[in-house]
Amino acid sequence: MFRGASLHLENPEYLQAARAFLDELLLEDTRPRDLTVAALGIGSERAAGRILAKQTGIVAGIAEYRWLLGRGGISVKALTRDGDAIQRGDVLLEIEGERGALLSYERVGLNLLQRMSGIATMTHNLQQRVRRRNPATSVVGTRKTPWGLLDKRALHLGGGGTHRLGLGDAILVKNNHLALLAGREEEAAPIAVRRAWCFRESAVFIEVEVRSKAGAVAAAATFRQLRKEDYSNCPCWLLLDNAAPHEIRDILQTLRADHLLEDVLIEGSGNISEANAEEYAASGVDAVSSGALTHSARALDLSQKL
Repeated sequence: MFRGASLHLENPEYLQAARAFLDELLLEDTRPRDLTVAALGIGSERAAGRILAKQTGIVAGIAEYRWLLGRGGISVKALTRDGDAIQRGDVLLEIEGERGALLSYERVGLNLLQRMSGIATMTHNLQQRVRRRNPATSVVGTRKTPWGLLDKRALHLGGGGTHRLGLGDAILVKNNHLALLAGREEEAAPIAVRRAWCFRESAVFIEVEVRSKAGAVAAAATFRQLRKEDYSNCPCWLLLDNAAPHEIRDILQTLRADHLLEDVLIEGSGNISEANAEEYAASGVDAVSSGALTHSARALDLSQKL
């Protein structure tokens, strides 16, 4: 679930995703032109500026910001690196170019830095909380990512896991999948595991979402049987969705007693926040996932001064 190292601008797939998203934002912001710059007649002369931190956090999006502004003919000097801890008052970047370009690119560039830094900061803080309680538990994101792979990279820069990068890299069987296979979860889960197992060579991991102890035991037992048959090392996960920490501990105790726990990894998910993440970590899960890291992250407060 930690594959953020592949998300960089030298990766053609990531570059294509970043370009498509940022180009659309910039086009939308300046169509048909920056009327304020045109009205004031300040477009052609050159100026310099700085990007300043107005609060403490983890900076992210430096590489993407340099790429974006470079396309507008703006020179960017980075004084910080992606993943660095920053303090209020720090200068993150120095910029120089035509005044009109500096102004026209300002909002999209700041939005990029603020969003990615906000996600990285929230991820870092949550991971620190979790590791204090249980060093073996990791924080990972979900696919609730309005900015796509840019959000996934921000998770990575904050020290969190990316989970799936898309629908094509791993198999995650959720409750709606199970509902189409059988009427009861404990009947549907083994069917899903056996079908998914046939595609294990194409999957980074296989995971099944269960909401009951019976479903967890049935899925884990099937994973164990299949792994014993061919000794495959495909990672097998159980996603315990919307289960309270005490319910997770009870399920883990049952899996351990049945000698099934060594064959699966456990993810806790559903309304995970800074308020309860430590309790989930203490339950013994291998990972806690939170959609709030990307769908509800607060932008880090940054500003551009010319």
